[in-house]
Amino acid sequence: MTLHAYRTHTCGQLRATDVGQEVRLSGWIHRTREHANVLFIDLRDHYGVTQVIVETGSELFKLVDPLGPESVITVTGTVSARAPETLNDKLPTGEIEIFPTAIAVQSSAESLPLPVFGDIDYPEEVRLKNRYLDLRRERIHKNILLRSNVIASLRRRMIEQGFTEFQTPILTASSPEGARDYLVPSRVHPGKFYALPQAPQMFKQLLMVAGFDKYFQIAPCFRDEDARADRSPGEFYQLDFEMSYVTQDDVFAAIEPVLHGVFEEFADWEGKGRSVSPLPFKRIPYRESMLKYGSDKPDLRNPLLVTDVSDFFKGSGFGRFASIVEGGDVVRAVPAPNTHEKSRKFFDDMNSWAQSEGFPGLGYATQKDGVFGGPIANNHGQDGMKAIAEAMGLGPNDGIFFAAGKESQAAKLAGLARTRAAEQLELIDKSRFEFCWIVDFPMFEYDEEAKKVDFSHNPFSMPQGELEALESKDPLDILAWQYDIVCNGVELSSGAIRNHRPDIMYKAFEIAGYSQAEVDTNFAGMINAFKFGAPPHGGSAPGVDRIVMLLADEPNIREVILFPMNQKAEDLMMNAPSEVSAKQLKELHIRLAVAPGAGPAKAE
Repeated sequence: MTLHAYRTHTCGQLRATDVGQEVRLSGWIHRTREHANVLFIDLRDHYGVTQVIVETGSELFKLVDPLGPESVITVTGTVSARAPETLNDKLPTGEIEIFPTAIAVQSSAESLPLPVFGDIDYPEEVRLKNRYLDLRRERIHKNILLRSNVIASLRRRMIEQGFTEFQTPILTASSPEGARDYLVPSRVHPGKFYALPQAPQMFKQLLMVAGFDKYFQIAPCFRDEDARADRSPGEFYQLDFEMSYVTQDDVFAAIEPVLHGVFEEFADWEGKGRSVSPLPFKRIPYRESMLKYGSDKPDLRNPLLVTDVSDFFKGSGFGRFASIVEGGDVVRAVPAPNTHEKSRKFFDDMNSWAQSEGFPGLGYATQKDGVFGGPIANNHGQDGMKAIAEAMGLGPNDGIFFAAGKESQAAKLAGLARTRAAEQLELIDKSRFEFCWIVDFPMFEYDEEAKKVDFSHNPFSMPQGELEALESKDPLDILAWQYDIVCNGVELSSGAIRNHRPDIMYKAFEIAGYSQAEVDTNFAGMINAFKFGAPPHGGSAPGVDRIVMLLADEPNIREVILFPMNQKAEDLMMNAPSEVSAKQLKELHIRLAVAPGAGPAKAE
């Protein structure tokens, strides 16, 4: 029988049932070790690892011994059963080994800038510059395979839900979204630019106007924004979808089984055995979320709840908090359970941490066997502290952290302190995926800098109460049909029931200080389409990268992206962004305002 030129089997395929067969494998030399006049070679490909045995005195040894790790070889030989004492139950191929009759060197590897074998952590610059090597490492390789499988699962489940996949344009018009656009100069229209889409928002709404009813795509999105642990600079992917003739409940009913199903499917990835919150997902009004969790992205695995204790300090003996409350600001409290054995340093370190985050400080009171300690307790008194503890449902050995000031700042600090305290006290159950919807976002907010009312979230959302609410209510009391889906404190997406009526849209923008002419100019494609019969519609767009990051249990989104940029939005492997030739600039009718090689532009 003539064997295939490179392989009859993969390196993860052979089992005890294949003993005696002549086979051919190709792969990378993962690692070698010499013992008792035998060279053991772990041969690796995409599918797994197979052990190859070469006797040190043989001609084959002379061929492979000089080769470095990650050299590519083809091995022809016979499958043999391992001796009982050498079985490896950690490998699917651990019952067999190959005794080669021939070895061909396909490619010898130079000294590696980044070893593939082992889990040594290397600097980001080295990893990203040599990403093709980094991707050979087991953890990252598995992450990328997980990503592929998650996308396939999302696509399958969306189709089963009756959605149809469409592709929307990549070259489009610039639009006033939340981040900066990536602009593409036009050669045939001098001085004009396309923009890469920050999201397919307008196109997917126009698909509803066009009558397609239930759309989705795994959509690439482009935003010129700074990197974060859960946000990649430049580009990202989302499960973008839109539906016609739906209420908020309909949108939730459509996407919840998809997300729940995907997370259940991969909850046991790498043997992690995690649980997923049951359907339907919990719904939390925005104002309740900001009060109880100090965030609109609450991690429901964290059992700590924030309490507003402002009223307890009115006219109290603690003058500082009393004056804050009487001045119209608030005091929020976060429990610190079973901290009676903690030293004062634990509480002082939390205060120092708050100051390092830019806050004036984080007050606290200790408690042991029902007796409170610390400056706040000394001023507020034991009876006053017990009243607060009772309102918070605290036990006799639970301390308290206090965040005081303007409501927005106190809520933010309380939310951050809630997270940090739970982490320090190891209260977060990492074996769960906890989903929730944040609903009832305010339609408008007051912009202190501009001294005007502006949109708080998404200007294209339908206000609750529609035109009547816009005409009769205080704008700051109007809620919108807007919602976020959150998992374990990570926002997966925002969404909304859209404002599909021009009269309501004009009125909403009027309240925010925009004229009808400005709306017609900035959103011409959508507002004009709505004048020719638009169905009620809504949707959302959960982030694919963030979904995979959660399932892979990775703290940084770059670990689940094939070729990510660094924090400066640079591709170190391909040297992008890069300078272009004078000829290219001339074709695009562009003259640079900075000299080539001048370095990154500074923000004005």
